[in-house]
Amino acid sequence: MRIVKETNQEIFDALRNGSVVVYPTETCYGLGGDATNPEVVEKIYKIKQRREEKPFLVVVPDIVMAMEYLEWSDELDKVATKYWPGAVTVVGRLKIEDLRLRKLAEGVVAPDGTIALRVTAHPIASELARGLGLPLISTSANISGQDPAYSPDEVIKMFEHQEFQPDFLIDAGELPHNPPSTIVKIESGQLTVLRQGSIYVER
Repeated sequence: MRIVKETNQEIFDALRNGSVVVYPTETCYGLGGDATNPEVVEKIYKIKQRREEKPFLVVVPDIVMAMEYLEWSDELDKVATKYWPGAVTVVGRLKIEDLRLRKLAEGVVAPDGTIALRVTAHPIASELARGLGLPLISTSANISGQDPAYSPDEVIKMFEHQEFQPDFLIDAGELPHNPPSTIVKIESGQLTVLRQGSIYVER
């Protein structure tokens, strides 16, 4: 695992070529890569030692990219306008044309055709997604069942003796111990709060 202090063209190229990167988010250090690449999804499952049942959420840099992947509605537009960019993850239906073309990899799209997506407020996470030009997988940078990592040292200790490891770690120092993101589901124009997190969303 190579440690770097900031994003650069090398990181963007590495992401496009299938690398997995640890990076800071609004909550904890995240583990991510190209959400359209099935091999990346498989590698992240192996790094986390997680069963391939629970889809990974993705982050995007802006609402424009979110609209490319989510079926938009008035309710989603209200949430996006009020809470994005920010730590609110929306579970919504993937656009039909994306399902048909299979642009997003299995392991990101749930069996019911939904995805979990947020417009990230963290500048580094946003820059990574913008540099990749695609949704970026965002799952906590830890082995399944262990605590999230809030510092580079915790990430290094977590993975240093593991068979499968991330390729890069972007060292942003110690992160504040913020609560996890809020998760809402928007279906048929109705909003359901699945988890209240760092940002309170009215039901």
